[in-house]
Amino acid sequence: MRVVWFPLLAALIVAAAVPAGVDAQGRGRAGGGPPQSGRAAAPKDLTGTWVSVVTEHWHLRMLVPPKGEFAMLPLNAEARKMATAWDPAKDQASGDPCRAYGAAAIMRVPGRLNIHWVDDNTLQMDIDSGTQTRLFRFGGAAPPANQEPQWQGHSVAAWEALGARGRGAVPTQLKVTTTRMRPGYLRRNGVPYSGNAVLEEYYDRFTEPNGDDWLVVTSIVTDPQYLTQPYATTNHFRKIPDKQGWDPTPCRANEAR
Repeated sequence: MRVVWFPLLAALIVAAAVPAGVDAQGRGRAGGGPPQSGRAAAPKDLTGTWVSVVTEHWHLRMLVPPKGEFAMLPLNAEARKMATAWDPAKDQASGDPCRAYGAAAIMRVPGRLNIHWVDDNTLQMDIDSGTQTRLFRFGGAAPPANQEPQWQGHSVAAWEALGARGRGAVPTQLKVTTTRMRPGYLRRNGVPYSGNAVLEEYYDRFTEPNGDDWLVVTSIVTDPQYLTQPYATTNHFRKIPDKQGWDPTPCRANEAR
């Protein structure tokens, strides 16, 4: 039954997440005090170790799709031309094996996440696939003007209400907006996203009746250079004992995880 419910849950999250919700950051405490930190305002605990559960599109995620496999991707002609010319050996030889492990695609790569607070306004996500690290910064801080684009970009985080409108809505999910990403691949067969791409993510945690904890991550990539419309995916992670099966591996340009 769990697998049956996931597509419905994913559709509900995408529908509710796209409209602007109510941001919990910047709201002062009762009495007009200073705004709460990201950790203090957290409505749910996302920390711990989570493992990918691949319930759909197995052949696109567990294996490297064949060249020219563009199913479900809203690509323009330029993107299709680039992906058709993809050569993984060149990525490996040029020292760019991490193109498919950037922020816009990393949540689709099967593996484990370890999430913890670095400080009251920085949530860190370590990913064993490709040995990547993401930092979610609360407070709306813009990236430094001289900051070079990175695989994981610059991520600004805020707690917000799921699909709610108006003042006083109770935050229930984490919204993360990522910019300043290095150009990479949306899929491991060379489908590109550009340095102008913007990634919006919505993180929600829930517990099933049997006690299993789940993290649902809805990602929306907008890229006017290569996509004809926003590209949305939903990925599921189950909580496991801390560091169970933790296996940091390097980026691979031409192998499945």
